[in-house]
Amino acid sequence: MNHNLYFPEPNLLIPMQLSVGDMRIGYPCINRRLDCTSAKKFRLASFNDERFFATVSSNLSCFRQILAWNVTQDILFFRISSDIIPFASHPVCRAPWQEYFSEELGHIGHSIRDAGIRISMHPDQFIILNSPDERIVSRSVDELAYHATLLDLMGLGTQAKIQLHVGGHYGDSQESIARFVRVYDTLDTAIRRHLVIENDETRFSATDCLEISEQTGIPVLLDVFHHACYNNGEETGDMLDATGRTWGADDGIPMVDYSSQHPAKRPGGHAEHIDLSDFRQFLELSQPFDRDIMLEIKDKETSALAAISLLQKDPRFERAIGKRVRSG
Repeated sequence: MNHNLYFPEPNLLIPMQLSVGDMRIGYPCINRRLDCTSAKKFRLASFNDERFFATVSSNLSCFRQILAWNVTQDILFFRISSDIIPFASHPVCRAPWQEYFSEELGHIGHSIRDAGIRISMHPDQFIILNSPDERIVSRSVDELAYHATLLDLMGLGTQAKIQLHVGGHYGDSQESIARFVRVYDTLDTAIRRHLVIENDETRFSATDCLEISEQTGIPVLLDVFHHACYNNGEETGDMLDATGRTWGADDGIPMVDYSSQHPAKRPGGHAEHIDLSDFRQFLELSQPFDRDIMLEIKDKETSALAAISLLQKDPRFERAIGKRVRSG
């Protein structure tokens, strides 16, 4: 099998080689232009192995289509939905999906690496390592183990990241930080090598995350919009610098999340479409730095295309795309 042609159905993608570069643009989980989803689910009460394997097969097929479409549009950063393997960490799932899909995931990962695509994942808000409830912590660790296993089955290495919020305050933010650190220190290396933390808009600022990083060595992903909503007066440029320094050589180019305020929503509500004026200002602010940018904007790939149109003369983006060599 020609792995370079494994993403889409036959003949949908001309094989090409892309250099890994300095600023990739991405969007999360869903492509609204394709008639498929890589996050198809079903009710837990109706779980059986046949439905499970069929759903995962459908999700992986759509995942290949999304990646193929993204490459043709110079979108080289993508966040995989946690639901691509539904119920993977739930006790009801005893199906050996790791073995069943091992070869397929290996082929997908091969193509991802060949195309220079960056992959991330973001478990939902119920994954909380600093919860005082040990049952929640245990379930959270199981879910993180699933995410790490999926990335490792694709052979994506330590540059593929699982981003996580610190969690809740539970009445004492410093004790909550200490609890996060204690739990983090117990995690298996297979999880820790992929894990990064990000600031949120109400509880833990980028500075709080930097405090945790100093104690653990965990990289900090700066969410630019969350920082605008909740900060201690630090300038965004300074925090781009400080958080970037927490990423080691094996972690790859630091990732950032970008969005802006929806004019009709409460503070913290993400925009439906990219505000190009605001994004242009962010690009100017970030000029000293190489960053891979995840657009957390509602219209997904549409905003990614608009962002790329603005980036055509940015040398960081030009280096990321590199020189395409078509064959076949």
